[in-house]
Amino acid sequence: MKPSLPLRVASVLTLLFAAGHTMGGLSSWSPAGETEVLRAMGSFHFDASGSSRTYLDFYLGFGFILSVYMLMQAVAFWQMASLAKTDASRVRPLIATFLLASVASAFLSWRYVFLIPVISFFVIAACLGVALFSAGKGADVL
Repeated sequence: MKPSLPLRVASVLTLLFAAGHTMGGLSSWSPAGETEVLRAMGSFHFDASGSSRTYLDFYLGFGFILSVYMLMQAVAFWQMASLAKTDASRVRPLIATFLLASVASAFLSWRYVFLIPVISFFVIAACLGVALFSAGKGADVL
């Protein structure tokens, strides 16, 4: 198998993951519904470098920033797939870097979040592992 196919699959999966993450942030994202904690996060204002913000602002803001990075990652995987068609060995270090990040993200999601992102990161990591393997056995990874 050529590394471009699993990279394209990882790209599409990452795009779907980013869309789900963003939609979750736009909708009522708390499975427990409105709670005292959420009300407190949204009602406690403080100064952050001259701007009045709440903890909920920071929570949502960082969530949307993560969505932007996942979208960028999906684009990067697509571009890496195109590069891998002509020179797969040069893409291996990038694949390895994203593979390590996906494995770490799966572990962190297992530890701190919930099952859906764990599965998503694991499947993306599996695609990257296949791409890394098919990009050339025995070549230097890093």
